[in-house]
Amino acid sequence: MPEKNAQNPQPVEPVEPTRSVESVESVESVEPQVRMLDAHSLRGLAHPLRIRLLGALRLHGPATASRLAERLGESSGATSYHLRQLAAYGFVEDAPEHGKGRERWWRASHDGTGFDESLILAADPETRVAADVFLSEIAKIHAQELATWMSEASSWPQDWRAGSDISDFTLRLTAEQSLELVHKLHDLINTYRDLPPAEGTETVRFHTHAFPRHTE
Repeated sequence: MPEKNAQNPQPVEPVEPTRSVESVESVESVEPQVRMLDAHSLRGLAHPLRIRLLGALRLHGPATASRLAERLGESSGATSYHLRQLAAYGFVEDAPEHGKGRERWWRASHDGTGFDESLILAADPETRVAADVFLSEIAKIHAQELATWMSEASSWPQDWRAGSDISDFTLRLTAEQSLELVHKLHDLINTYRDLPPAEGTETVRFHTHAFPRHTE
């Protein structure tokens, strides 16, 4: 939830030398708040349900454990437990203004999550495993979102089908050029965060994937 999103996880403003994951749109020209992962917080987030819970709160806003359980097809006991774990690591917090009676409402503490590539090469094996779990889950969420769009595309108006995109490109680049291009893409996407309200606006997801591959 990478948030690149997790679930976010959607891209947020990249911080050198990191990748950005799991974000939602900012409001009123406020820069998105990004939680940069370190080894400790990564181990707290690297669980498939926690990543999806955090992504749901960022995308849909505050909710209770039972509402999240219904949305994600989980038991309320599981969502309640993992929400408390997310709170212990500072990813979510109480949203008392939404509460009624004994209901406990939760909200995301940040707009996005920043992932530092150095975590993949950490000396601690638990951190490396957590990094793999985290990135694998973000990739899985991206694939599921794309599959959902493909299954539902025919029900959307023609202008939205025309406004969607499934493309891939192969370029010959150095690592430095690839990083430069990634940052330019993120910067361009972020210029669309604070557009004035317009009729027909929908939540639009952009995934960016960039990776080298052997050609032999």
